[in-house]
Amino acid sequence: MANRFRVDELKAEIQEIVDRETRAWDTRDVDLLLSVFHPDMVWPWPRTPRSHDPMEWVLEWGRYDAERWGRGWRELFETHELVRNERETRKIEVSSEGDGAFAVVDIDTVWRDADGNESRWKGRVCKVYSKVGGEWKMTMHTGVLEYP
Repeated sequence: MANRFRVDELKAEIQEIVDRETRAWDTRDVDLLLSVFHPDMVWPWPRTPRSHDPMEWVLEWGRYDAERWGRGWRELFETHELVRNERETRKIEVSSEGDGAFAVVDIDTVWRDADGNESRWKGRVCKVYSKVGGEWKMTMHTGVLEYP
């Protein structure tokens, strides 16, 4: 029973970081968004939501760099309106050692630029976390994929 409680506690910690990231998008808070990333974070993106084969994926920004990534998010926030940001956590898995985890999240996010053009991030993502110095940090995140 004690182990089950520990797993539930760890899953709640992962849900908090997923929720914190969602709040960062909702409030356009770059600093809050950057707080979830590990310094070694890498974020591969599929070319399309149906590019399930990693052979088709790209790295837009390379390894995490707070200044570069922050500048990119600020530019997005300054030039786009957040129209919708719906997120549903579908699964959280924690390692038996309690030091690694991932969350599967379905998202539907729409951004609109000044000309009225919309960009939609819709599908499923996997957010991977590592416990570093007593704090969870995101180490990897897949781009948005649609599953049939």
